[in-house]
Amino acid sequence: EENNNLRRFRENPVGDNGIENSELENGSSSRAIALYTVVVTLVTPFVLYKYLDYLPRIKNFSNRKKGDCKEEVPLKKRIAYTVDVCFSVYPYAKLLALLFATLFLIGFGGLAMYAVSDGSFTEALWLAWTFVADSGNHADRVGSGPRIVSVSISSGGMLIFAMMLGLVSDAISEKVDSLRKGKSEVIECDHILILGWSDKLGSLLKQLAIANKSIGGGVIVVLAERDKEEMEMDIAKLEFDMMGTSVICRSGSPLILADLKKVSVSKARAIIVLASDENADQSDARALRVVLSLTGVKEGLRGHVVVEMSDLDNEPLVKLVGGELIETVVAHDVIGRLMIQCALQPGLAQIWEDILGFENAEFYIKRWPELYGSCFEDVLISFPDAIPCGVKVFAERGKIKINPDDKYVLREGDEILVIAEDDDTYAPGPLPNIRKGLAPKTTDPPKFPEKILFCGWRRDIDDMIMVLEALLAPGSELWMFNEVPEKDRETKLTDGGLDISGLVNLKLVHRKGSAVIRRHLENLPLETFDSILILADESVEDSIVQSDSRSLATLLLIRDIQSKRLPYKDSKSRPLRHTVFSQSSWIREIQQASDKSIIISEILDSRTRNLVSVTRISDYVLSNELVSMALAMVAEDKQINRVLEELFAEEGNEMCIKPAEFYLYDQEELCFYDIMTRGRQRKEIVIGYRLATAERAVINPVSKSTPRKWSIEDVFVVISSDE
Repeated sequence: EENNNLRRFRENPVGDNGIENSELENGSSSRAIALYTVVVTLVTPFVLYKYLDYLPRIKNFSNRKKGDCKEEVPLKKRIAYTVDVCFSVYPYAKLLALLFATLFLIGFGGLAMYAVSDGSFTEALWLAWTFVADSGNHADRVGSGPRIVSVSISSGGMLIFAMMLGLVSDAISEKVDSLRKGKSEVIECDHILILGWSDKLGSLLKQLAIANKSIGGGVIVVLAERDKEEMEMDIAKLEFDMMGTSVICRSGSPLILADLKKVSVSKARAIIVLASDENADQSDARALRVVLSLTGVKEGLRGHVVVEMSDLDNEPLVKLVGGELIETVVAHDVIGRLMIQCALQPGLAQIWEDILGFENAEFYIKRWPELYGSCFEDVLISFPDAIPCGVKVFAERGKIKINPDDKYVLREGDEILVIAEDDDTYAPGPLPNIRKGLAPKTTDPPKFPEKILFCGWRRDIDDMIMVLEALLAPGSELWMFNEVPEKDRETKLTDGGLDISGLVNLKLVHRKGSAVIRRHLENLPLETFDSILILADESVEDSIVQSDSRSLATLLLIRDIQSKRLPYKDSKSRPLRHTVFSQSSWIREIQQASDKSIIISEILDSRTRNLVSVTRISDYVLSNELVSMALAMVAEDKQINRVLEELFAEEGNEMCIKPAEFYLYDQEELCFYDIMTRGRQRKEIVIGYRLATAERAVINPVSKSTPRKWSIEDVFVVISSDE
């Protein structure tokens, strides 16, 4: 180009204008400088990379003091390390690096294009940008120099756009992966938050969905240390209708405040902390740490916290840490007490399933100002669609009195505890016409000694023994059959707080053996026991499948041994249980169970229900399902926990099954209100009945004012006091 300019200058040495020649000379020199700058810029990185380690040591590189590292690190590695740290620490470093590379390519390419073309530097920058933005724009370049430069810029542009697409793709993939793994924030209010994952979750979700049905559904958020997709797949396998309730899963730890804030813990109306699958002490220790994390939420908690505990001894510590917001449900203790109640009163398990679950009638507490000034005797028959069971006394700081005196007068602020279908399905009505008649003068028969067998060893077996001591008559025997050595048993019972020498009504008989080995079971007088309780043994309670398999095997072995012994046994040698149920065909059928003992089996998995029903067991308990029902009920209303604690306790009011002969004569025509009034003569609240020809009990019956004929073989479900 310079030769051409010089040739034109020789051909026209004078020119039309001297200024034009000087501009050509200046343009030629500036393009030469630009060309040399481009060449130097291209060569410099290669030279630096080749001889970088030979340059003098740079002091205090990356703000590090000299002498921090005894071993000298090459400068290349230190630069690479610095770049790596920048990309790792600063989230926008990649984007800024891409922007810098784009601007550098445009500026460097524009300089090179200016050096090989006739246009201005501004025009060269624009051409460089067009080559970067569209690689096809270089096709119309003329001359070898412009073509080489334009191809180089276009190649760099393709590389930059490929990097940009990669960054965009990575950002989208990272966001989608974050959503898939449950790392996004939950923006909900008045939802129920479940912390942890266990086998009780399926039953718990079902009960909460049924509870939310009346309001058109709700939102349940599950936070657990599992993958979000796995949780959603396990919930989808449950295969039951959620009735409009949405279940949102998030992956995280309840011990981390950031994860708790991610699920809007401060806006939840109830928080349920599930026990982990570890042993009791580890599970309760983890629950304690979760409660501590919840108390550390700066925004505070809007709802109450329901904590599932595994050991009764650890309950006071959790309540001490959590304060008034904490409600505890000791699953092991509840099931143990319920098993004893079902052993002494067959059929009670089905009734508790109906009351604890939201599918039928359950407990509700509500204030009714129109009933202020009424006595409890009138309040009892004021609800056509509910059965009052107690009063929450405002004057006594909200204390709940179950089965109060008839003369108790409702005061302002008091609330009524009822059993109803739902919280919006009942309301007080006019008092019905009651035919007040005297109930048959039948007193409860005296208690007789009983003989009970425990197969297996539970963690809280000492508490179960104390409950039996309070409920059984003097002279009763408790046979304990398990694999724990006898010397260790006394130590464990004593450590649990049981005073063996102080047992008055109960005598302990120890036998060692395995409940799944037939020859060990054959050494026991299985045909002589009134009740046999098959416990989820402490050694296998962490494995639900193994525990249920062991319980089923023990059940089948005992039934088979009894069936072989009883035909050769005098049918009159062992009388039927001397209780108040001897006149009821339903109770008698369950008690006799084909002339076998009543067997209560602790089943941890609700799916084992069908297997148990095939064995024709007389009664059974679904541990996890009942605990899930209790957790759901307390989550909906924490006041219900006080009610359950009293009904499960060995003292105070309890749920009972009483024969019809206590309330009526055979074939007497009465309405249910009449029976409720007669029940008050015995200081009892009649909440349901079971006909002799029916398979299930009816709690909170409809049409309470409609008369009907009753059979002496019917039974009634009541809440009675032990006074």
